[in-house]
Amino acid sequence: MIVGVPKEIKILENRVAMTPAGVEALIGRGHRVLVEENAGIGSGLDNECYTEAGAEMVSADKAWSAEMVIKVKEPIVSEYKYLRDDLLLFTYLHLAAERELTEALLKAGTTAIAYETVQTADGGLPLLTPMSEVAGRMATQVGAHYLEKHQGGRGMLLGGVPGVSPATVVILGGGVVGTNAAKIAVGMGARVIIMDLNHNRLQYLDDVFQGRMTTMSSNEANIRTYLRQADLLIGAVLIPGAKAPHLVTREMLFFMKEGSVIVDVAVDQGGCVETIKATTHADPTYVVDGVVHYGVANMPGAVPHTSTFALVNQTVPYAMKLAEKGVAALKDDPALAKGLNCYRGKLTYEAVGRAFDIEVTSFEDC
Repeated sequence: MIVGVPKEIKILENRVAMTPAGVEALIGRGHRVLVEENAGIGSGLDNECYTEAGAEMVSADKAWSAEMVIKVKEPIVSEYKYLRDDLLLFTYLHLAAERELTEALLKAGTTAIAYETVQTADGGLPLLTPMSEVAGRMATQVGAHYLEKHQGGRGMLLGGVPGVSPATVVILGGGVVGTNAAKIAVGMGARVIIMDLNHNRLQYLDDVFQGRMTTMSSNEANIRTYLRQADLLIGAVLIPGAKAPHLVTREMLFFMKEGSVIVDVAVDQGGCVETIKATTHADPTYVVDGVVHYGVANMPGAVPHTSTFALVNQTVPYAMKLAEKGVAALKDDPALAKGLNCYRGKLTYEAVGRAFDIEVTSFEDC
């Protein structure tokens, strides 16, 4: 198969969807790999290291002309022209928050497999997990930065100092993002409260953190209570492939302190804070009712060297299966089959259909 790797053009997105090692693995199995010139520069990977691995360095048009295109982020409007009915697209999509992209994929007839909905039998999300780990750790780091006074925050040091209380970090969601956010927050000396619906998960977190943070059941009353205490609120809610529920409404901002900070990692799925909107690394924050909002939808793009290698380590085995068999690989791998969102003009992912009231067709019926 001919595999294309375009350069990411989302604002300040410096990740790349394939490393030289990944290229070498694909070429070793007889595939041809077209990498757009300078696609890896932002991750510290120059053109020479790709050519040494056997890739052909090409234009954007040529990379997109491949049978399968592997990306990091969803196509943006200027890339819709490349969508076509004989294209297999493998990337993050987050369609439940992207009606325009969903309609563009369906109109073009593109077959699209989303990293974030590839799901193993035990419920694991192997292609989302590495970026959730990065984003979770970054959420605390970013929040600490925006708590600084000149960034619009309360002027607090996250961990405090002897004789002065640390900041209070409230984390909504105890999954991969929330757990990694908590690791950094606890490590920095903050007071941490993590909330989740799953009591078993709260028991696990209580054991792992050995009482160094507080676990609470997630319900509206508890959320209101802890919003009053929060200096930093981290949104870490995930329903795979679906729009995130609004756990914090506009009215609830009234309970938050002036200069407190919200970092909503769920923004690429619509956000779990009603007032969040997607921002970019170039202009990451805005203020609503005195509360600083950080809504960058591609947080790991700020640390592309780490993120690229962490992502490609997980995507290459699935990319190899797709390169070998195309869409037929979905029949052999149930986890990969769950990644299918669009197939030849038909929507195949239930949660996206519910979000936009679009008819859904199962892959088996396509």
